[in-house]
Amino acid sequence: MPSVASLTLQPPLSHVTDNSRLRLFSGSANPALSEEVARYLGMDLGPMVRKRFADGELYIQIQESIRGCDVYLMQPTCYPVNDHLMELLIMIDACRRASARQITAVIPYYGYARADRKTAGRESITAKLVANLITQAGASRILAMDLHSAQIQGYFDIPFDHVYGSPVIFDYLAQKQLSDLVVVSPDVGGVARARAFAKKLNDAPLAIIDKRRSAHNVAEVMNVIGDVSGKTAVLVDDMIDTAGTICEGAKLLREQGARQVYACATHAVFSPPAVDRLSTGLFEEVIVTNSIPISESNRFAQLTTLSVANLLGETIWRIHEDSSVSSMFR
Repeated sequence: MPSVASLTLQPPLSHVTDNSRLRLFSGSANPALSEEVARYLGMDLGPMVRKRFADGELYIQIQESIRGCDVYLMQPTCYPVNDHLMELLIMIDACRRASARQITAVIPYYGYARADRKTAGRESITAKLVANLITQAGASRILAMDLHSAQIQGYFDIPFDHVYGSPVIFDYLAQKQLSDLVVVSPDVGGVARARAFAKKLNDAPLAIIDKRRSAHNVAEVMNVIGDVSGKTAVLVDDMIDTAGTICEGAKLLREQGARQVYACATHAVFSPPAVDRLSTGLFEEVIVTNSIPISESNRFAQLTTLSVANLLGETIWRIHEDSSVSSMFR
């Protein structure tokens, strides 16, 4: 069984002033994570009716009064993305019409984020489209984790809190006391993320994989910029989808003499054939978080799942109390 760890934070029960106006509801995308967050906050998830009509349409009704309340709606827009996104929009609309004072969409995984700009003619910028949909539905604030690109925050004209799953990964790697670390970015676009990761790991050296992508979900690795020979390489990315990029990177690192290779990512999307690629022995360990639920069929021996529930719970509490969120990551 994969091991489970979580960020060590103290539940806010000792300094609760008034949580009577705080409400937490969960969509169907990741109820287990929502339950963990609720436990951290010392409260129960709000009651809600969710059902489908015969033609597949969703129906949602909040089962308690939320008039004047701070409402937090937990829903990663993971597979099936369209269903979970629509469910989030309906939840927001229901809360707006129930006179909630503030509605915060808590989106541990923000789907449709990869199309964040136009790279060719006649393309849609879906990251902006989803931002418009969520805002128009009635959300007054967004809490998201490890966006595919940080610029997506600017697509919203409402307050946006962007948090990172990396602290739980830092804690876990620190416990392992790995030696001769080198942090590796799987592509040039992830250099800022990898540099920040390396800084937290005692200013570990940084390497970059130069990659050419010929099509979506297809990666062709070219070479490594940096020294990885005889070292423990830690590949860092925001998500693992089909695992083509990270596995091609691991192969190249092995060829360049890396002694061990670890893969770290916040979002375990794991679209086929990701599990087949990741479980071939390329990695000593694949470390992800539970921002997206991982089915039993997608689990394998090298997989370690870390919980971000405490991190999200603390962030929700700080937003509710009008406290600093950024200080959590200093």
